[in-house]
Parts: sequence; structure tokens; C-alpha cells
Amino acid sequence: MAQDFVAPREWYAGLPMVYASASMLFTDADDRVLLVKPNYRPGWAVPGGVIEEGEAPHECAAREIEEELGLVVAAGPLLVVDWAPPEGDRPRTMVHFMFDGGTLPGTAGIRLQSEELDDVAFLPWPEATARLLPVAMARLPAARRARRDGRTVYLPGEPVAAPPVSP
Repeated sequence: MAQDFVAPREWYAGLPMVYASASMLFTDADDRVLLVKPNYRPGWAVPGGVIEEGEAPHECAAREIEEELGLVVAAGPLLVVDWAPPEGDRPRTMVHFMFDGGTLPGTAGIRLQSEELDDVAFLPWPEATARLLPVAMARLPAARRARRDGRTVYLPGEPVAAPPVSP
């Protein structure tokens, strides 16, 4: 009995599609978190961005750090994988990869990309977490835990609600 197989192109076309992004966590000597203030949306963010076609997540994180901050840094260990279901204007699932960028001596060597970013700051962990959009808030405590335990943390996509903190 012959089996009917779906052509690979047709099979792949029927699979769900997701968006993917990557970021890099930096801290300073005082264990404060580096955040950037995008000028194209509310809230602050861990530096990073959307993964381009054919780009690996760690390559995206390094590229975005160079574009946004003017720093050439290889992505360190993978700290967090976050899966966020479709929400609001985003019609597809977002998978986010956060890598360890290590410790920076301060903001002196940073060259901020003015086309996308208005500000950069090192903030204490609780304040940094509160400044993130709800979909990303769980990533910072998870990244801190991953650094401490030496293990990647998987987040199942549950946004954290927190009161907004003024910029």
C-alpha cells in the first residue's frame, strides 16, 4: 500500500511560525543591571533585538549590542529562554534568548544608537525589573538565578504584573 507524503515545502508551510529575539545581560561592579530606553515604544529594555533571517540567537545578541551600544562583545552563556504567547498587536508567539554579557566598568565606553535609543542606565535589579514591559519582567530574576546556579532558565510565557516605575 503506497503512502501519500506531503512535499517538504508544503509541510513546512503548514507549521506554526514564531518571532524570535535575543538580548544580552550586563551588570556593573555594583551588581546593577544595564537597561536601555527605546524611543519607539514605552518602557525600558535589556539591550537586544529581533533575530534576522538565518541569524543564530547568539549572533543576534552580539550584533545588537554592537549596533545599539557600540560594544563588540561575544555572547556568553545562555541564561534565559522565554516563550511568550501571542498578545495584543503581536499575532505570533515570541521566543526570546537572553545571554550573559558579563560585567562592564560603567557607561563611559558606550556609544548609544540615537536612532533607536534615548538613554542607558545601570539600575538595581528590582528597579530594572519594574521598568521592563510586563511580557519581559520575569526575565531579569530568571537571569539572576541562571547566573547564580550556572543553569539556563526556561520561562513558560506568563507575564508578570507590576506597577510602572517612572523613567
